[in-house]
This record gives sequence, C-alpha cells and structure tokens, in this order.
Amino acid sequence: MDKIQLLQSRKEKIEEAGKAVRGEIAKIIDAESFVEFSSFSFSKNDFYGEEAEGEGVVTGFATVDGYPCYVVAQNFAVLSGGLSKANCAKIVKCLNAAEKNQTPVIYLLHTHGMQVGEGVEALEGAASLLLKVSQLKGVVPQYAIVNGDVYGSAAMIAAIADFSFFLDESVLALNSPLVVSAFSGKNLPKAEVGGAKALDKTNIPSFVVKKLEEAKETIAKITEYLSLGTIDAELNEAIPALNQKADVKTLLTVFESYLEVGKGCASDVHTVLGRVGGIAVAAVLFDESVKLNAQKLRKIRDFAELASCYALPFVTFVDCVGFCPCMENNNSLVLKEAGEYLSMLDTLDTAKIAIVTGKAIGLGYSLFAAKSLGFDYVYAFATAKIALFDSVQGAEIEFGGGADREKLAQKYADETADPINAAKGGYIDNIIEPQFVKQYLIASLQMLTA
Repeated sequence: MDKIQLLQSRKEKIEEAGKAVRGEIAKIIDAESFVEFSSFSFSKNDFYGEEAEGEGVVTGFATVDGYPCYVVAQNFAVLSGGLSKANCAKIVKCLNAAEKNQTPVIYLLHTHGMQVGEGVEALEGAASLLLKVSQLKGVVPQYAIVNGDVYGSAAMIAAIADFSFFLDESVLALNSPLVVSAFSGKNLPKAEVGGAKALDKTNIPSFVVKKLEEAKETIAKITEYLSLGTIDAELNEAIPALNQKADVKTLLTVFESYLEVGKGCASDVHTVLGRVGGIAVAAVLFDESVKLNAQKLRKIRDFAELASCYALPFVTFVDCVGFCPCMENNNSLVLKEAGEYLSMLDTLDTAKIAIVTGKAIGLGYSLFAAKSLGFDYVYAFATAKIALFDSVQGAEIEFGGGADREKLAQKYADETADPINAAKGGYIDNIIEPQFVKQYLIASLQMLTA
C-alpha cells in the first residue's frame, strides 16, 4: 500500500470511529468552523488489545456565533470514552492552547470512567487533567456539556467548569449508578442517581436543555455577557408593577435580557446574568423572606466568584431573614460557607450594589447589603424592612423572655424597622419608590463602571 492509500485508509478509520462525536460537535459550533488537533494520535490498550483512535477524544478550535472557542469532546465509541494517560495528555494540550490564547473551552463529556489496564498511569493522567481544568478556573470561561453518561474522574470537570449543561439523558456520577444504587441498598434508574433533578443539592447543573443546539445558543449568550461588558441600550420607563409587588418575576423585568444560572439548585435563590441599561451584571435575587443554609450560601459565593473572575458588577436584590433556625442547619457547613462568602466578597473588586426589596433581617442584611462589606451603593424600597429581628417574638426568644415585651414590641414594630432608620446612620444611600429602581440602578452602574 502506498503512502497516499495508507493516509486515506487511516482517515477513513478515524472518521468512522469519530463519526458520532463529530456530528455532536457540529451541533454546538458554527458550520464548517472546526479545526481539529492531533487527529492522527493512536495508542494501544493492552487490556482490550484495541487501538484508541484519536486517543478516544476529539479536540480542536472553532467558533460559536462568531466567538472563538476550543472544543474537547470525549468519543464514547472508543473504549467507552475512557480516560487514559494519552487521552488526558491530548486534552491538556488543547487546554494549554486555550490558556495561551485566552479563549473559552467547551467540553462534550461522555465517559464510563478510566480505561482499564493502565492502572497508576491513567490515574496520573487524570490528575494532570483535573489540575489543568482547575488552573483555568477564572482564567477562561469553561462550559461543560454532560452529553450522556459521565462517571468517575471526568465528573469533576463538570463541577469545576463555570457552567454545566445537562440534557434529559445526562447522568453524572462519581461511580457507576449501579454501584451507587447498590451501596445505598436501592435499585434505582440511573437518572434518579445522577440526572439533573437528582443532583439538585450539588449546585452543579447550571442549565437543563433539550438538545445540543440549545446549549450552543446559551453559550453564545453567556459569552456575549462576559465579553461585552456594555452595549448600547435605551433607558426604560418605570415599572409600576413593582409598587404593587416586588417579587422575583417582576424584579426580573429590570433586565433587558437575562439568563438564570443553576435554576434547579437552591431554587429560592436566583443567580442571574443579565443586562441593565446595556451593562452586563451578575445579580442575586431572593424569593420572599429566604432563610439561608449552606447550599444557598455556596451558590451565592460561587456566583460572586464568577463576577470577580470576569469583572462583572455584583448586584443583590435582598429579601432575606438570615439563617434557617433549624437543627439541620445548625449542624452543617453553613457558618463555614458564610465565612467563605465573606472572603470572596472581600476580594471582589468590581462594583457592588445592594437593593433591599423586602426584608433584610440580621445576617440577611449584614451579608448582602452592609456598607461595611464594601457595597458601593445601597438602596432600599420604601416598603422594605431592615432590622435585627423579624418580629417581637423573635426578639423574645433571643433574649430568653428576660426583656420587657412592651419595649421589644416598640423596638421591633414595623414603623421602627422602616429603612429610614438605617438611612439616618448613613448605611442606606437612598430610599426609593420601587417602580423607579431601574433608573437608580443604571445611574449607579454607569458611575461605577465608567
């Protein structure tokens, strides 16, 4: 066989082995924009006696809605997408290029774990890969799409990535769902072990999409928020509905466009990428009178970290009554997470704006609206309530019944919790009519981001 025929034969073998995964790559990138790296790399799996065409992973460069990106796609057709030392080295090579060129990375993850037979060699490869993924955190945006079953070490990529996408058929697990289910003494479908709904306490699923094309659209929107801090926009009129009810649904009309991240996890805390007056922001909104636990604080901390990494103003719309006063919360990581959040906030050097839309009680105020934490502007709706305790009953319990109920009632009456009292001390910059919040917010953002 001459060299030309040999090349054609090798190409056919590679194309056949990667036909499915290349079709999936095509769904998340612009047409004909993919330039593949190291396509002729092969290694031998001694355990199975098979060659891993392309090392069982396809890597390359492409564009998404015109934005450049690097792509790493695990080829499940080759040894079940198993990680090996060579496989990991090929991915790391791609990630090094992404770091050098300051370009986002999209992972299409689909694997049943490590390639059997390599032993410690494969484990060293996985360690080098996970270290590189971790080193890219906050350096370039990383998007992980759980494109089927993802078991073992590769599951950590989805946890480290800035944004993780799940489809209906996605399953993410540290071990095979069969192992997890059996260890738990149950016989569960794999979706109930590692599907997006089953992982609602992990804060890993950022978005649940029906198809890969939907993931592509969302990645393009996020990239636009992160790449273009400000675009032209008209100042909108007032939002009269906020004078009637300042719930999350109505508050979201403040944004010209937005994406809610992690909607299925800690669902009464909303983390939103959006634009206000054309300025991209990272915002946190609370359902009515939210009580904090460790998961909610971790979700907020991670989002504050995202704002810090990509220089986005951080905006809180506060309606929080502090920690949940329950046994489960008391014996949890909630205090540790609160401390980690404070450390993150202290390093956040972008604009920080707080708007008390409902209640800001105790640590609900201290963590999300306090001037002492570096919030540049703090507004409060005229209908807001700012206090040490939510009610006279709460104060009574705190003081063990040893205080004068009449004095407590006076101290924590609704009139006394009026935000004007915080404003008198210089802690609230302005008390506003809710319907005009967008105009005030835009004015603050324009000043702080100029």
